[in-house]
Amino acid sequence: MYTSYFGFKENPFSLTPDPNYLYLSRNHKEAFDHLLYGINERKGFIVITGGVGTGKTTLCRALLGTLDPSTKTALIFNAYLSDIELLKTINQEFGIDTDVEGQSKKDCIDSLNRFLLETHSQGGNAVLLIDEAQNLSHSVLEQIRMLSNLETEKEKLVQIVLAGQLELRDVLASPALKQLDERIMVRYDLKPLEREDVRGYVEHRLVIAGGRGNVRFTKGALDALYGCSQGNPRRINGVCDRALLIAYSK
Repeated sequence: MYTSYFGFKENPFSLTPDPNYLYLSRNHKEAFDHLLYGINERKGFIVITGGVGTGKTTLCRALLGTLDPSTKTALIFNAYLSDIELLKTINQEFGIDTDVEGQSKKDCIDSLNRFLLETHSQGGNAVLLIDEAQNLSHSVLEQIRMLSNLETEKEKLVQIVLAGQLELRDVLASPALKQLDERIMVRYDLKPLEREDVRGYVEHRLVIAGGRGNVRFTKGALDALYGCSQGNPRRINGVCDRALLIAYSK
């Protein structure tokens, strides 16, 4: 409603995880660097945790857009899968033929291994990114651990990124998943924005949406915004969206 009135090309405070709107605060930049390091150095397992609405999904989408074209990617958003469903979904995301009827777990892993070896032989890398990983069952997480055994004598063939809410840390710390937890080489806990980041975050989104400086939030408004959101990007978006709607209606 207010988008055209204020001269925006799109809603600056949409709740969808659009990577174009990623604001690299100090914490978000560190998280991004951890992801790139883990992938480029072929560390195998990488875990990014953070509270609801802190920007994990947006960060991961932005990451995929910056990887070298030789890096093959598979992005999984549905964590409520069985182990065989997960394997088939991974193969589909990598573009591996999954139309063969009656494929067993071994068939799926063999197909994936051939794909990864071919990618590696061509100088490429492969990244499997699973969002909302705190919802994965223990059996599926164990299956994911087994995928990390796909390797050459010197390097991991697939880099596995688990992104999830803070509960993921407790899940991975359980005794049943000790072997998986010990394989995680890179970890980062994504924090909310700090007070001084709120202005930059808001102005960044206004500019990306096409704003030309005709809409500004006062210092008092930004202080109040931090107070009610505690730096959580999703809450900031919700409050700013409502504020612009009220301003438009008035």
